[in-house]
Amino acid sequence: MKKTQRFWKHNSWIMILLLGLLLGLAGCQEEAAITPEEVQATVDTAVALTVSAQEANAAVEVAQATAVPTEAPPTATATLPPAPTMPPPPTSTPVPTATDTPVAEPTLEPTATEEPTELPPTAVPPTSAPVNTQPPPQPTAPPAPSGNLLVNGSFEDGWYNLNGAPEFQLPNGWTLEFDSGPTGFGSQAWDVWFPPEIRVLPYFQLPDSERGLFIRDGEYTIKAFKGNGPISLRFLQDIALQPGTYVFTAYVFPDLVSSYDGGKQYAADPFAGEVRFIAPGGGTGWLTFGAGFGKWGEFQHTFSIDTAQTVRIGVGMRGRYALASNGFFIDEWSLQRIGN
Repeated sequence: MKKTQRFWKHNSWIMILLLGLLLGLAGCQEEAAITPEEVQATVDTAVALTVSAQEANAAVEVAQATAVPTEAPPTATATLPPAPTMPPPPTSTPVPTATDTPVAEPTLEPTATEEPTELPPTAVPPTSAPVNTQPPPQPTAPPAPSGNLLVNGSFEDGWYNLNGAPEFQLPNGWTLEFDSGPTGFGSQAWDVWFPPEIRVLPYFQLPDSERGLFIRDGEYTIKAFKGNGPISLRFLQDIALQPGTYVFTAYVFPDLVSSYDGGKQYAADPFAGEVRFIAPGGGTGWLTFGAGFGKWGEFQHTFSIDTAQTVRIGVGMRGRYALASNGFFIDEWSLQRIGN
């Protein structure tokens, strides 16, 4: 195809000349007859020209084939700048590129070796005014007192002789301490502490007129006494208690008689007989009988402990003078827990 194009490109003038000769011969036929020799001569001339043109074309192609090709200058092409691109809108989470490592989707199902993760509670946005969801505090009644925590507090559960001595009859669960030596309240020969006598008395050992007077609860009462000599003694008990607040109650009848002339005469000095509590925290000092002698006196002491422990509690009594009878009846003692 390329050779045919080059042929027509280089020999077009020959074809035009040949075409013109033919047209001229055709026109001459109208005026004069053309002999066959003339026609043949014209054709031969055209053929010779054609052959010469072909040889020339062949020589041009040989020259082009053997010539060293020259590198054509590079065609300059206009490169347009890239169209500006708008940056993506900002987002809270960066968009991963093609080179980012894909993040595995979390699964909500626990595996065989993993415990399911508990989702955190959804935060509730604060309101303009906090809502109080707690019910208003209700007044609480004070705790009911417990039962009597003392062992044999009313002295109904038997007795024993301290160290085998018959003058020391003690209620089971209790022990006794007493003082000896000078009282510190006088310089007379009798101003020394004497050992007391202790009796656990059933009602039938008392005169009928005294049963209702010296027994407050049950059928027994205890009498600690000494004639013509001062006494100072303590009834004690060791008891295991839990943390809390306790109230210790003791009833004591001061039978302090200064004379029997004309009947029983009670001591006039209010300090002739006194009581004190032994309890955690030091107990109390000496207390007098506000109602006087010859009547039941009610005494109470409240204390608290912070830890579970075994404590020593008790009541001390003393008659500081050498009266005709320093006597104390005791009954219906109790220890109750009243608070945490």
